Amino acid sequence: MSWQNPSALERQRILRDTRTVAMVGASPNPARASNFVATYLLSSTDYEVWFVNPNATEILGRPVYPSLADCPGVPDLVDTFRRPQDLPGVLDEVLALGSDAQGVQTWWLQFGLWDEDLAAKAGAAGVTVVMDRCLKVEHARFAGGLHLAGFDTGVISSRRRT
Repeated sequence: MSWQNPSALERQRILRDTRTVAMVGASPNPARASNFVATYLLSSTDYEVWFVNPNATEILGRPVYPSLADCPGVPDLVDTFRRPQDLPGVLDEVLALGSDAQGVQTWWLQFGLWDEDLAAKAGAAGVTVVMDRCLKVEHARFAGGLHLAGFDTGVISSRRRT
């Protein structure tokens, strides 16, 4: 049997229990998905959000850290926006922070990122893995703010506008 993502209820529990999020590969470019997700997390959640990018110094008016080890603490969840070939290095950074009760609890890989071997390695170290899912979409889904375009319109309907 191949690896599977945590169930919807498990993902909801992960998001409910998370307090700190480190976004690896966060971009200061507003056209990038990571910037859109960062904007959502800062405006629509109570998460403490840390940005990780060795090539930036500030994103959305907040400091950027060159690596996970440079963050002000150990995040509960590491949200990853990197190329597939960069994932082993990101996992090494995640595991270096620890995977016990004080370590990283969840390694979250954004849309298009999937590596069962890395998921197995992280799982064996006690880190929960979510792959090929958007943190913003999942949070909005469980918070009731998901719309076709990703925004809460305040209208509940099964019909699309014409």
